[in-house]
Amino acid sequence: MEIIFTVTESTLVAELLGELDHHAAEGTREKIDKAMDNYKVSGLIMDFKKVSFMDSSGIGMILGRYRKLGEKGLKIAISGCSPSVRNILNMAGVFSIIDYYQDREEAVREMNRKEVS
Repeated sequence: MEIIFTVTESTLVAELLGELDHHAAEGTREKIDKAMDNYKVSGLIMDFKKVSFMDSSGIGMILGRYRKLGEKGLKIAISGCSPSVRNILNMAGVFSIIDYYQDREEAVREMNRKEVS
């Protein structure tokens, strides 16, 4: 699993590339947590556009970030899932607690708009 980080306004975008399975989940968690500590941002967008496969370990990684960021009062969103990944996350109930956006641009726009409100 490769991760490309960018900061847009006050939001960290983590573009995930590859398979998010039990082999990759722990390393992904560590990289995202380290990036969140290094950049003083108000939220995280996980862009799944280039994730080809995800299992329950990926769901656990997402929910762990949701919990950790929520404890700090930070926002989290998901963008750009393939139909199969989106279906997995939807069935797991992830989208009932984390906002989903079609693409990262929309996610950044909406997260920054919510900041101003």
